Amino acid sequence: MVIFAHSKQPTAVRKILKVDNPNDYGRHVGAPELHPLVSVIHYDEVSPVHSSLNNYGVYGLFIQREFPKNLSYGVSSLQASDGSIIAVAPGQLGGVEDDGSLLDISGWAVLWSPELLHNTDLEPLMRSYPFFSYFYTDSLRMEPSEWHALSQLLSLMQAELRSACDSSALRSIILGYLRLLLEYCNRICRRQLNDENKGSADILKRFHALLEQYYFEGRQHRLGLPTVAYCASQMAYSAHYFGDMFRKATGATAISYIHTYVINLAKSQLMQGRNISETARLLGFEFPHHFTRLFKRITGITPSEFLGR
Repeated sequence: MVIFAHSKQPTAVRKILKVDNPNDYGRHVGAPELHPLVSVIHYDEVSPVHSSLNNYGVYGLFIQREFPKNLSYGVSSLQASDGSIIAVAPGQLGGVEDDGSLLDISGWAVLWSPELLHNTDLEPLMRSYPFFSYFYTDSLRMEPSEWHALSQLLSLMQAELRSACDSSALRSIILGYLRLLLEYCNRICRRQLNDENKGSADILKRFHALLEQYYFEGRQHRLGLPTVAYCASQMAYSAHYFGDMFRKATGATAISYIHTYVINLAKSQLMQGRNISETARLLGFEFPHHFTRLFKRITGITPSEFLGR
């Protein structure tokens, strides 16, 4: 994942720290160099630190109690949750440009070179972890037990690097720690995706119940046909966010669901003996021909043809 702050002067030349080696970032924050291909940083030992906008040539996990507010990801804003993890990968740009101020940060960072993974089973696996992708736009939110477990792993990893010289045996041990860290991250990622799916199901139920209530209370006579913006606001979402959630959960648009719901109501009214004009007025259409047009678009036939069946 990549995050960086909105620039107030997008045309200005930005200060970018090139992190071609894990220790490039470590030196920036004043952390000791423990290995040529791995840097494990305990922020509690080096804070306060200067921020930086980083051009990464390495992989990294930033495991922090609190991240700066109002971060952005590409052109989108991102609120990283407290007690969470942000992942970066080679070729990505992320961080906050140094403005001269110091940040108090609590937590850890671990960065490693792709060279460390060369000809290991982890090398092809890196592409399967979604949280390293540009398209994963959320931080990984840890449970307290996960924070404790990851802190212990990183503390042990740091101690191992401090106590041993570089060797094939040490690199095997470090790769073992990395596998554990990445599997924790993968478990958190899967949990969040499952939670989002459950949340989407709840949103769909609330959306349907809202449409039923809308017509039960006769709001269409005052407000006309229900809109996506109205339904989203009733559920305390922005129209854009609600539309994205609905499309993600169903593959369809929220407005298409509203229109299908309305036309199903219309079929019921027509079958009960109401004519086209009465049905259009009852459902909140301003003009009968608007109703006819939508009915044909949804069903493929006109209301008259439906009645003639």
